[in-house]
Amino acid sequence: MNRIKQKLQEDNPPAGRAGKLLSIYFTAGYPRLNDTVKIIQDLEQSGVDFIEVGLPFSDPLADGPTIQESSTAALKNGMHTELLFEQLKDIRKTVSIPLILMGYFNPVLQYGVEEFCQKCQEIGIDGLILPDLPLDVYQEEYKSTFEKYGLINIFLITPQTSEERIKAIDAASEGFIYMVSSASTTGSKEGFGAEQTEYFNRIANMNLNNPQIVGFGISNAQTFQQATEKTKGAIIGSAFIKHLTQNGVDHISDFVNQIR
Repeated sequence: MNRIKQKLQEDNPPAGRAGKLLSIYFTAGYPRLNDTVKIIQDLEQSGVDFIEVGLPFSDPLADGPTIQESSTAALKNGMHTELLFEQLKDIRKTVSIPLILMGYFNPVLQYGVEEFCQKCQEIGIDGLILPDLPLDVYQEEYKSTFEKYGLINIFLITPQTSEERIKAIDAASEGFIYMVSSASTTGSKEGFGAEQTEYFNRIANMNLNNPQIVGFGISNAQTFQQATEKTKGAIIGSAFIKHLTQNGVDHISDFVNQIR
């Protein structure tokens, strides 16, 4: 079974977690070019549930300043698709956690969609998050290729996404739905207000087939708790990258421990 599905179906989460999943995003090749594998290994040892490895891109439209800056730095460090695959070629010898590649569709297209998916399968990647790959284009042109190589494609919804589209995304999904907390770019927030709470409640009341995991704006224990009251889990990106910027890769467990 795909590791994402397996994790989502776990009936007995570790004590104290109450079934709420923590996913951490970081940019491959940041803060240093060859930190990628150590970050993944340390995140798993720290008890996170999913890891999203960001493939840096020169025009990251959905990302806020922190992730944009990490992408720029990673590209300057020399990170690119082929190098990331080379870094991850033996990752399954030491890591069993679900791994997701997140990025933009252009590098995948440039690499070759089938070649990219095949390489993901060889390495042991479980899913992809490609925010700029439209649902209809995916279904018409790429769904069969993703499925051929055992990859789950994860779609995003926002507070502005129509109920009709949410249901279409739910029908097309096999893992979880990435629930963007607000109509903004990535980045930390002090807390969620009434608008986000209404949104979380509205989606919960739709009784979708796929669990939702919230991203954008989660940075600490408070926002993690707020985001997961009605959902399966939450994703932290910018706050973790800030931690890497300030502390390097030697204190990853400290960051995870303060979230839950």
